[in-house]
Amino acid sequence: MKDLLDKGAVVQRDMETYAIAPHLTGGLITPKQLRDIADVAERYNASAVKVTGAQRIAIVGIKEEDIDKAWADLGMKPGAAIGLCVRSVKICPGTTFCKRGLQDSVAIGSKLDGAFHGRNLPNKLKIGVSGCPNSCADSHTRDIGLIGGPKGWILYLGGRGGVIPRLGDRIAMNIPDEKIFDVVEKVIDIAQKKIFDLAENKDSKEYEPLSAVLERGFLEIERLFNNKGEITGVGSGIKDLDAKTSGFQKGDMVLIAARPSMGKTTFSLNIAENAALKEGKSV
Repeated sequence: MKDLLDKGAVVQRDMETYAIAPHLTGGLITPKQLRDIADVAERYNASAVKVTGAQRIAIVGIKEEDIDKAWADLGMKPGAAIGLCVRSVKICPGTTFCKRGLQDSVAIGSKLDGAFHGRNLPNKLKIGVSGCPNSCADSHTRDIGLIGGPKGWILYLGGRGGVIPRLGDRIAMNIPDEKIFDVVEKVIDIAQKKIFDLAENKDSKEYEPLSAVLERGFLEIERLFNNKGEITGVGSGIKDLDAKTSGFQKGDMVLIAARPSMGKTTFSLNIAENAALKEGKSV
């Protein structure tokens, strides 16, 4: 027996039953959902009901033939407890509930959860959002950690738990709410690209420590954050395009497609001219 990714079911130690865990944004749950979980656990003779470290409630000991029926009775989506994806966005109570909160971790975390939870990636990834430096969402040991401060959010990257734990590196300070989503999106995009690059070069004899790869990635993210809205690559000369792409980045492969006689060649020549004359790049 093995885990059933398509059903959100994790095989248990007895190799006969499974655990399922509905997705709960930030661990927030309604009384009705609690009753539904209890009813399903009793209906299908679950061996245990357990609160997990990812702020879910797992129903343990479900038989394989009952998994589909249990999900139908719950009427809830599975949590991304397994697979290569954004596994969890852990959220503390923040200013919504906690007297120590400095930032609204519930609002920010819920937005990030809605955008990224379950997103397929080359590797598993976890996010922590804590509303103050007490870091109740374990932000220091998450791949992406956000910690609320008096003037905004502090960004940490590269943390992990496990056998060889690691505290994340502090990358940026005082990030405002309106910038958080774009920063996290950029971090995930860069991390995904770095992993793909490593996979493509797996047969190369020139190896380097993972720490060096991470350091370059962190420096790149820090540079992008400190750029304050300026384009980070080679400009196209077209303001609206540069605003969306931040310019052409190193390693990009850009395809320009359209029907015949729509101006693809002229468009490309204009970009090349701008790169050569205004950006000083070889074309």
